[in-house]
Amino acid sequence: MSPANFQSLANFIWSVADLLRGPYRPPQYERVMLPMTVLRRFDGVLAFSKAQVLKKHELLEASGKIKNVDATLNAVAKDENGNSLGFHNHSKLDFKALKGDPDNVGRHLQDYINGFSENIRKIFERFEFDKEIEKLEEANRLYLVVSSFAEIDLHPSRVDNITMGLVFEDLIRRFNELANETAGDHFTPREVIHLMVNLLMEPDGEVLTGGRPIVTVCDPACGTGGMLAEAQNWIQSHNENAIVKVFGQDYNPRSYAVAASDLLIKGHKDSRIEFGNTLTAPPFEDIEGFDYLLANPPFGVDWKAEQKEISRWKGFNGYTGKLPRVNDGALLFLLYMLSKRQAFQPSDDPQQNQRGTRIAIVFNGSPLFTGGAGSGESEIRRWIIENDWLEAIVALPEQMFYNTGIGTFIWVVTNRKTPERQGKIQLIDGRDRWQPMKRSLGDKRRYLDADIIATLTREHGQFAESNTSKLFDNADFGYRRITVERPLRLRFEITDRNKGKFLADYPELGPVISEMEAELGHEPYLDWNKAWELVQWVFKESEVTWALGAKGSKQKKFFRDCFTVVDPEAAPVIAKRGNRSGVVTATDLPNQAFPNDLEPAELDRVFGVFADPEGKSKKTVEYEVDANLRDTENVPLKESLVDFFLREVRPYVADAWINPDAKLRDEMDGGIGKVGYEINFNREFFKYQPPRSLKEIDAELAEVEGNILAILNRMTT
Repeated sequence: MSPANFQSLANFIWSVADLLRGPYRPPQYERVMLPMTVLRRFDGVLAFSKAQVLKKHELLEASGKIKNVDATLNAVAKDENGNSLGFHNHSKLDFKALKGDPDNVGRHLQDYINGFSENIRKIFERFEFDKEIEKLEEANRLYLVVSSFAEIDLHPSRVDNITMGLVFEDLIRRFNELANETAGDHFTPREVIHLMVNLLMEPDGEVLTGGRPIVTVCDPACGTGGMLAEAQNWIQSHNENAIVKVFGQDYNPRSYAVAASDLLIKGHKDSRIEFGNTLTAPPFEDIEGFDYLLANPPFGVDWKAEQKEISRWKGFNGYTGKLPRVNDGALLFLLYMLSKRQAFQPSDDPQQNQRGTRIAIVFNGSPLFTGGAGSGESEIRRWIIENDWLEAIVALPEQMFYNTGIGTFIWVVTNRKTPERQGKIQLIDGRDRWQPMKRSLGDKRRYLDADIIATLTREHGQFAESNTSKLFDNADFGYRRITVERPLRLRFEITDRNKGKFLADYPELGPVISEMEAELGHEPYLDWNKAWELVQWVFKESEVTWALGAKGSKQKKFFRDCFTVVDPEAAPVIAKRGNRSGVVTATDLPNQAFPNDLEPAELDRVFGVFADPEGKSKKTVEYEVDANLRDTENVPLKESLVDFFLREVRPYVADAWINPDAKLRDEMDGGIGKVGYEINFNREFFKYQPPRSLKEIDAELAEVEGNILAILNRMTT
């Protein structure tokens, strides 16, 4: 059976699930159908050497040498090509025998499973199939299910590994749709995997297609193992002498069991599938790194429950920054994958193993731009881009995945860019390249045909500018987030209401407030600085004084709150006077040309130090900040902060300045503002569509109104 005909087999297995109706609800069908499909597959694979295994088992029992039975019998179990399978079943039963004894099918099926080698039994422990056997037998459904599966021929000569993988994926998708769960957590559409594998391995064609390379591939969120299978198929179709070792992990017991079963059936003795959560139990700590990693982690996975454990994890291999928000842990998977990168050590020997690592991972749009400068997401992007590891991002069409219609992106990350790609990032827009599906599969209504995959792969390999491919410098996606301040402007005025509010809390200051009222009157003052000087003079001349220490500061603050209001026409409030100059130096503006064409006083003004409004020579003032007017600006890394400010801010708010506060500086380089990175895919590929003319819109509205009137006339006549 070819992969193109997998649907007929999947439909037949699905029809068997109808036998479960009654004791099982439809979302529970997978508890039986997946392990039975795996069991029938094992039965077909083992059929060739079954007689030899049974004979050897009898000899071992007769001799009393029952130790290391698994190792001995695993070596006997072989496929048609003479390759050792690495697992066996020494039970005399098979599906044909199970079908022949309806009265004892439950006991015999359990005995048959117990006859497998330990590695297979551990897989079935994850299926928890013994409970389902009891339940099926009590409902008189077990024999019907077993006899139906006995009619299915799943021998590898009949159903190859690729087709079997497609069957598993189709069944899992259907089961998860019934349960309203996320099928995409368990597998990825094959054409998306095909594209990912092409993007990963086409650049390495020369190395992979020659000699006898040993290649390691890892998927830390492997689901049923589709990505690992596709990667292996690509390598071995280009070089049958290549030795491919695959590694994977998944937290879903049934998906893990399917992937582990598939690995054993294919004879990968040096490969491993682990069960567990990659974020809390990072797998393969005994392996320093892999040649290739690829994954489709769950979109928007919440990791709050694992936050404490993950925060203590030191396995990020060089990354010490913040972690992403707890409601989206997708980037944590990329951090893990980067932690398993191996060193890139160029050598004249093309077969040397330390050839660096290439990574492909599927994300939704969130990891591209979520999080401002200094956030976990931005810091992860910064770490990757500033290390020059991000090679390319390919935007896929919407409605490509079974469990979501949102747009998705393939990131290609590597620590061994080719010379022409160093310092560059390629964006490829494939959002409008798709074919409609004849029949929707969940949310999946579109697919990539072979021509589209070839086009996207070729576009990536050519590394050239076009309408759908753009090349950028790494720094093009970086920015420095600066804080723009404006001065507080207060109008001072004495009113009965203000006076009453203040004296309600501090009645002991009543006499001096009366003197102040007599001296200053009731006219508003648009300069708080001068008004405060007069207030201080009144207090000094009177016999009443402010309280000492903190209590006095509290009184003064309350006084200003009571007698002032913000007024944009008022003079700015002076916070500090002095004779500061050269407030900003070249070290405050890293990686930028210091603006030496500005007068020192003008440069100081950009950073909040202004000439004394009273005109005193060499005297300067700093104004109090109005927090309600505070704003931020993202300045491209390639542009001078000063030039940007003078062009984009000063013409519109003449009294603004850039806050040079140390608390707002970047932790890594100490420069003013915090450095962030984001990749706005839509902005880079935006195509302006001019609005329709009013005449065209009016004509369309008139046509709609005419249609409505015609319908109403028909209804009333």
